[in-house]
Amino acid sequence: MIKGILMKGGTKDFVDFSLYNFSGLKGQTKISRKGLHFYSSRVTLVLSSPSKEFIDYFLMNLFELEQVEIGNLVIQPEDVELENRVEFGDNTKFICISPVVILSSSFNDTTAKRFIPPETDSFSDLLYESTMTRMQSTGMFSEEQMAGFYKFQLVPDKNYLARLNAAQKKFARIYPVFDQDVKYEIRGYTFPFTLYAAKEVQEFVFHSGLGKFTHKGFGMLDVANTNPNQRVLKYEFNLAQA
Repeated sequence: MIKGILMKGGTKDFVDFSLYNFSGLKGQTKISRKGLHFYSSRVTLVLSSPSKEFIDYFLMNLFELEQVEIGNLVIQPEDVELENRVEFGDNTKFICISPVVILSSSFNDTTAKRFIPPETDSFSDLLYESTMTRMQSTGMFSEEQMAGFYKFQLVPDKNYLARLNAAQKKFARIYPVFDQDVKYEIRGYTFPFTLYAAKEVQEFVFHSGLGKFTHKGFGMLDVANTNPNQRVLKYEFNLAQA
């Protein structure tokens, strides 16, 4: 749905844009054999990007539509709110709004389904490498800044993982992802963790997602122990585009 709206606007820079992140639809749901059923009169989609121009472009094209379909769900765009700015330090406890993927996938390759324990250095190192690669590719950071981002350590909430293990529940599952109409299978992880990194790195992963396939809805984060509904503002469009 998101990709269709971006293509509808016809602006090539935004059609090919990948520096954004989004959640699943949030609402009251129930799982049955036929799929996911929504019982809410309203649902919420969280969309994030460092580029306000991109957000404006997406919203203006979305609100030109009377309704959109996602699977068998028909929804009508109604309202948009802006989350207030979050101030970061050198460590932040995050929760996963969507699963974090640490390995890429390719056709007929099962590598991305491999389980890597979150408490290992390998897990943290893979996320560091993907984050630095993405940050560098944006052109938003100088070589000197990038060199200063060497501090990066992800520490999972061990008590949370222990409770899940005791209850025989999973925090890592296999998910499908589509790239140019090719279906891949990847492993995604969902658990709270503390990230020790520079403030700029914290802001980047908060706005752009953490890990692989972030522009396909994976790796969206929120700050733990906060209520996003209590930090919303009126969304203002740039006058040049509105």
